[in-house]
Amino acid sequence: MKAFVITIMDNQPSVQVASRCIKSGEKFGLKINNWHATTPNDMPIEKLINEKVNIAGLHETYSRIANCAAAFHSHFSLWKHSIEINEPVMVFEHDAVVVNNIPNFIAFDKCISLGKPSYGKWNTPSTFGVNPLTSKGYFPGAHGYIMKPQGAKEIIAQAKVFARPTDVFLNTSYFPWLQEYYPWPVEAHDSFTTIQNESGCYAKHNYGETYRVEEV
Repeated sequence: MKAFVITIMDNQPSVQVASRCIKSGEKFGLKINNWHATTPNDMPIEKLINEKVNIAGLHETYSRIANCAAAFHSHFSLWKHSIEINEPVMVFEHDAVVVNNIPNFIAFDKCISLGKPSYGKWNTPSTFGVNPLTSKGYFPGAHGYIMKPQGAKEIIAQAKVFARPTDVFLNTSYFPWLQEYYPWPVEAHDSFTTIQNESGCYAKHNYGETYRVEEV
């Protein structure tokens, strides 16, 4: 399975933490490749509109709209890649760290979260292995997941109806078939954000005095 970490290639902090992600995967025999992130300079709003994505839901209180659109387009481009190569893809955000083995074969449906919740309250899945999405009603951060081509097709179709920031967009109201792997083999070790504004950082588990809002 091909694995990618979304990396802002001209931003040193992003490159550094993405390198950490790649090295963490190597410890468990997983090869992770950089995936060039979309940035606000790439006109992500226009790119999404050209893809017929309804971007109304990306305008929200806790994120910077161009940054939020750039992050969504970065994930969107990997969903498209899964369809193009007709294979599942494993997706990591740059601040993800692999902390446990990810099995070579996971019997899941269309899309499964691998990430430990990175903000707010959550529920613990009741069994080891594959569960329905349990920790929250939406992805508890989009820092680690696997997407199959059929899942990508359905998710892209919904984005054209109404998109939201990536993690809350991947929710069980839109996609009741979303699943979650437990114990979570991926964690977000974040010390900065390229998406949220300051008020959007308060619920993050790693938020503290040194946490920063990064300009990209």
